[in-house]
Amino acid sequence: MPDSEPLPQTFRASAFIGFRTLFYKEVLRFWKVSFQTVAAPVLNALLFLLIFSHVLDRHVTVYGDVPYAAFLVPGLIMMSLLQNAFANSSSSLIQSKITGNIIFVLLAPLSCRVFYAAYMLAAVLRGVFVAIGIWLMAMFFVDLHVAQPLWAFAFGILGGALLATFGVIAGIWAEKFDQLAAFQNFLIMPLTMLSGVFYSIHSLPPLWQKVSHANPFFFMIDGFRYGFFGQSDTSPWLSLAVVGFCLVALAALTLTLLARGYKLRT
Repeated sequence: MPDSEPLPQTFRASAFIGFRTLFYKEVLRFWKVSFQTVAAPVLNALLFLLIFSHVLDRHVTVYGDVPYAAFLVPGLIMMSLLQNAFANSSSSLIQSKITGNIIFVLLAPLSCRVFYAAYMLAAVLRGVFVAIGIWLMAMFFVDLHVAQPLWAFAFGILGGALLATFGVIAGIWAEKFDQLAAFQNFLIMPLTMLSGVFYSIHSLPPLWQKVSHANPFFFMIDGFRYGFFGQSDTSPWLSLAVVGFCLVALAALTLTLLARGYKLRT
């Protein structure tokens, strides 16, 4: 049958067009209000940097010779990247569910993988924009060099993908903004604040050092910080393994929920 062979190529082309359209829609959604979605997080991180560095920079050094302000910048960059990646995918889904326009996405001939990839990558892109903005602004206040750029890039992308995936799960599960806010306030925010953004875990008592190793956010931030200084509180390979495992597990869960239409096809 001569007409049967082009079908796979047609399906691939259709999937790419669907992905490109949904991805463009998600990017346009946050970019049209970039003053709120990108500029505001950059300003918040700079306020943290200015206040904490002013108070502690002369009194605290980390890894022997790293000034506290320089130590703080990678943590703030990664914290903002993670929080904004989660916020983008989760808020987009819950908003679409509440307004009812999610039906137009579900009716389109998009596979679960295309749906997930578009939401996840758009959320990562927002997080990366925020991270770059913080980095550029911080260079006016801190002398900062990236010792291992590939490590920083890997942890930035994987961490953003992990939180974007978690945001998709939260957006699927939540039925109203209050439930989504609970994720942000009682899970994302505490885990990021207690992950070593503002301190090295070696300054903690032994018990709390062990507790910190149960926090996956610690491995994302510690691995990202290794990319800047070539030093970290734990092995970057261990951190990469933990982050990679968590990403694969959450991605599998997300694809399962999408395939079943959980709380989407009602």
